[in-house]
Amino acid sequence: MGAKGLYAARALKRNRKKFRWSKTKYKRKKLKLKQKADPLQGAPMAEGVVLEKVGRESKQPNSAIRKCIRVQLRKNGKTITAFLPGDGSLNFIQEHDTVLVEGIGGAKGRAIGDLPGVRWKCIKVNGISLEALVAGKKEKSAR
Repeated sequence: MGAKGLYAARALKRNRKKFRWSKTKYKRKKLKLKQKADPLQGAPMAEGVVLEKVGRESKQPNSAIRKCIRVQLRKNGKTITAFLPGDGSLNFIQEHDTVLVEGIGGAKGRAIGDLPGVRWKCIKVNGISLEALVAGKKEKSAR
C-alpha cells in the first residue's frame, strides 16, 4: 500500500478515491441520501393540498399554539406539516386549498425556533401570496 515512489501517482489517486468512501459526508453526498429522505426531493418549493388545520404547541420556555397545516404534496403524495406565518393567517386557508410551501430557514433544513418537527412554511394560497392576504392588500378569490 505504501506507494510513494516516482511513478506512484496512479496508485495514490486510486487509493484516495477508494478511501473517500469511508468519509460520512462524501458517502451521503454521492448516494444522494439527503434528497431521498427529503419530502421535497431537494427542490426549494413544492405545491400541495391542505388536508387539515392543526395547532402545534411550542417548546419550552415559550407557551403558545402555533398555527400549522397538514399538506399532501402533489409531486410524490407525501404528507408534511407547514407553519402559517403572520397574525390570523389561519383564517385565509380552508381544507382542499392549493398551497405553495418552502423551507422554513432553519440550520441544514431542520426545524426552526420553538416549533418541534415543522420544517416548512406556507407562502401562497391558491396562487395568492399569504403575506398579501394577511396585510389586506389582496382578497382571496372564491374558486
